[in-house]
Amino acid sequence: MLKFLKQPEYKPAQTGPEADAKFKRLRLQVFIGAFIGYAGFYLVRKNLSMAIPAMVPLGFQKTELGFVLGLNAAAYALSKFLNGSVSDRSNARVFLPMGLILTAISMCFMIVPIQFIGAENKGLAILVMGVLNCLVGWFNGMGWPPCGRVMTHWFSPGERGTMMSIWNCAHNVGGALVGPMATYGAAWFGSWFYGTHEELYFLIGTFAFPAAVALFIALLAYVLLRDTPQSCGLPSVESWRNDYPKNYSEKHEKTLTAKEIFFNHVLNNKFLWFIALSNAFVYMVRYGCLDWAPTILTEKGIDLKSAGWAYFAYEFAAIPGTLLCGWISDHIFKGKRALPTMIFMALVMVFVVLYWAFIDNLTVVIICLIGIGFFIYGPVMLIGVQALDLAPKNAAGTAAGLTGFFGYFLGTFILANTVIGLVAQNAGWGWTFVLLIFACLLSIFFMGLTMKEEKR
Repeated sequence: MLKFLKQPEYKPAQTGPEADAKFKRLRLQVFIGAFIGYAGFYLVRKNLSMAIPAMVPLGFQKTELGFVLGLNAAAYALSKFLNGSVSDRSNARVFLPMGLILTAISMCFMIVPIQFIGAENKGLAILVMGVLNCLVGWFNGMGWPPCGRVMTHWFSPGERGTMMSIWNCAHNVGGALVGPMATYGAAWFGSWFYGTHEELYFLIGTFAFPAAVALFIALLAYVLLRDTPQSCGLPSVESWRNDYPKNYSEKHEKTLTAKEIFFNHVLNNKFLWFIALSNAFVYMVRYGCLDWAPTILTEKGIDLKSAGWAYFAYEFAAIPGTLLCGWISDHIFKGKRALPTMIFMALVMVFVVLYWAFIDNLTVVIICLIGIGFFIYGPVMLIGVQALDLAPKNAAGTAAGLTGFFGYFLGTFILANTVIGLVAQNAGWGWTFVLLIFACLLSIFFMGLTMKEEKR
């Protein structure tokens, strides 16, 4: 472990009213740092999907760009899994901002293959674009694990579902801002760099402007974040709130080796594998709808600016949906995650069917995107919480990394980006909706396999 990434030493725990006040203040501060830090990652995450409609007229094809888009998800999936183990043994205060800075730099360089290499040298342009998008995905994978670490160390199990549902809205805030930032960044700064070449304005709005904002957020996150309560001279959150899970042990406060994390707590847990498979199909629907929405809408005659706002609506609708799902899982289902996940995915399927049936009606399509966004992110959040519940907190990042790997590699890279891109190109959008409906059903099936274990 590099010295600057090592976890800070635990300090003697303070007690009394001053310690209580300090704990409350730092919990709020750390939560804000994790929220804005993770939102920052989504400003520089899937920006290429917003750029695709503007790149096609430059000579790039949807299948090529869909593959490059998928490389981001593949790299992210592997990074989230492997960096989950590194994060479990690192200082979250340093790990998260470092990942965000590296992501922003890689995203800004995406301008190079599009502008300076161009479609006339397509082979080289796609290669460089693919490498850069892999780097964006890899460094983006350094965002969720440290957030999962601080959330499990600063918030106890009895409050974690609600707090995670609020924190999980961070990626909707960040993702929702990508569309408007692409539109207004191009309008505000495009002429500064490209003069009358309006076809290139999108490069500033889509890549450079969000990257600059992300660099500022990285600095702010470093100021706010702290690694664990014990590193700040406070007791564990379970002790402070007297809220212990049934399988709690003092060993959960100690740093484990990578071997112990993988083989004792993650890879031998069959229910984590069921959750991971369910997550793959949830992510297929999530990104199958989100990543291709700007392309579908522009093909149906809507302008790119309006498509950007549809992208915003999809992400923004997720915020009340996620909060509702988290509240339901805590207060109605008493901490159980499987059944609310299955109910929300069934409702997602209803909106996917309506999206398909009324694909030529732009008003209905946008309403369906809002409906899908409202219901899809609850399952995304609950699957992450369920993974944290099924592993000790000193292995939380790795457990969530396993579900994330399946979600982003199988669900996003293979299915949502590559397969849907090929099917859309060769068979039309109708067949892509058939795949999305089957994905909803499979996510419900695999989640159902965990219900018995949750009750036990």
